[in-house]
Amino acid sequence: MAAKGSPVDLVEFLVKGIVSTPEEVRVRELEGGRLLELETAQADRGRVIGRQGRMAKAMRAVLGASRHGASCRLDIVD
Repeated sequence: MAAKGSPVDLVEFLVKGIVSTPEEVRVRELEGGRLLELETAQADRGRVIGRQGRMAKAMRAVLGASRHGASCRLDIVD
């Protein structure tokens, strides 16, 4: 588990609120914390990405506006 207030916790919190199987949400920190990889169940991937990528873009905007996540990049893994 990452430190409280970390970008990993923020992404997990946001994603678990919109998917139907929150127990399958995994966020990994790579490249010294500069890259976050998000994995979800196959059925939930469309919800996470959203229509025309709007949900993914919104999550990236929130992450960029956060104190610790401004320098992070979020990738959604297939």
